[in-house]
Amino acid sequence: MKKEWLKTLLALLGIFVVLWLLRQFVFTPVIVKGDSMDPTLHDDERVIALLNFQVERFDIVTFPAPDEPGKNYIKRVIGLPGEVVEYQEDVLYVDGQAIEEPYLKEYKEALTDGLPLTLGPGHKTSFSFGKIPQGKILVMGDNRRISKDSRSIGFIEEATVAGDVKLIFWPPEDIGLINH
Repeated sequence: MKKEWLKTLLALLGIFVVLWLLRQFVFTPVIVKGDSMDPTLHDDERVIALLNFQVERFDIVTFPAPDEPGKNYIKRVIGLPGEVVEYQEDVLYVDGQAIEEPYLKEYKEALTDGLPLTLGPGHKTSFSFGKIPQGKILVMGDNRRISKDSRSIGFIEEATVAGDVKLIFWPPEDIGLINH
């Protein structure tokens, strides 16, 4: 009886250690707060972010909010170090090349006010971020009209990116991989 109890305790301890190691080095759970990533992510959804990854365009990343200590943001990577990023009439240009943003199609089709989804400072329809400095990235929320992102908080230190959001695990009806 005592051996059985000890085996069970050791098995549970082993499971706990494995889960703790996975949480420390492989993934981290994150709670979405706010509507800046609608329609891709929704307020109060629970997601899994992978740790130790290479940042790529259109990844959805979490990072410490540069303007609100103790808070994290979740945004989409639009520009990488060394690139020149601009918007002209709702079209993304990277180093002079037009780049499609298919994840915005739903929002763009729903607009009825005649303005582009992506507006710059001063509600400009064409604007440039210029060249992104080394070690920095440009991020934006998918809900461009309300998102607090690189348009207002500036470029983000690439080294501060905590994780790459890949999976929704709560609520149950939304469980699944996130399409970038």
